[in-house]
Amino acid sequence: MNPAFSVILLTTLIGAGQGLFLALATLQLYALAGLLPPAQGSALFVAGSAAALVLLAGGLVASFFHLGRPERAWRSAAMWRTSWLSREVIVLPAFMAAVALYGLLFLSGWDPVLMTSARGVEIDLALAVAVLGTVLALALFVCTGMIYAAVRFLAEWHTALTPLNYTLMGGASGFTLAAGLAALVEPQRVAFLAGWAIVLTALAAAGRVASLLRNARLKPRSTIQSAIGIKHPVVVQRSMGFMGGSFNTREFFHGASALWLRTVKPAFLLLAFVLPLALLVLGRAQPLESSTPTLLAAFGVQYLGLLAERWFFFAQARHPQNLYYQAVS
Repeated sequence: MNPAFSVILLTTLIGAGQGLFLALATLQLYALAGLLPPAQGSALFVAGSAAALVLLAGGLVASFFHLGRPERAWRSAAMWRTSWLSREVIVLPAFMAAVALYGLLFLSGWDPVLMTSARGVEIDLALAVAVLGTVLALALFVCTGMIYAAVRFLAEWHTALTPLNYTLMGGASGFTLAAGLAALVEPQRVAFLAGWAIVLTALAAAGRVASLLRNARLKPRSTIQSAIGIKHPVVVQRSMGFMGGSFNTREFFHGASALWLRTVKPAFLLLAFVLPLALLVLGRAQPLESSTPTLLAAFGVQYLGLLAERWFFFAQARHPQNLYYQAVS
């Protein structure tokens, strides 16, 4: 497939935004359970919510650049009963609204108690929004991943590893960014968030390597012989059937060389997983006052790696129609 940079930006930006919100919700839930001391102020929650909203809005804006008729974008939600894309279009703005409300509650300081449990635990509005946002974030990960996993004829995508990897990589990048933000405004949270970022990055690396190993073992279901109904063992294509390029030759093949694909794969594994892990471990071990550049660099390097990973994800998918367009002339 031919990777559209707007889709690459969409999936990586909203994934980081979702992961960042999940990091904030995790902090709040741990503090409620008594596993962490209460937050000292609301700076991290306000800054994190604002950053998550910026990432989500950036992804939403990027999505319009791969639409042929952007003014008709609203129609993409019409097929929600059967289309994962329509479900994503519905869940994304709902999640953005939850993130905005979450940040506003901490910014304003207005957080009424909704109920008190039998053990005396107070359930406030911010916690309720955190739970709702968590459900929406996970639903959005599933919707985004299933857009591709549901395409049966692209074997590289048609696997449960696709939505799983979208979730793990988005969570890893979000927790990494949360650790960097914590180093700026609430350093005592760095160890917790960086620890979670290390775990999620390691899990994301394992999931992505598993998908690479699976895809390397795939065998095409169709051949030149089956495509044109000729059983001769040697069939050589001399022309793609067009005097010039067409929609088919532009949209369903990336055009990059095999050498480029072999270069991108180790590059994204290094940038998205190996280097961020090293920087996270280093940042977690450093004194709090000097860990900020290391942790922010971890997010920057990881995001670059995820851009390369997402390009490779789209480019690796072999569309069956390319059997007809292997040769230019």
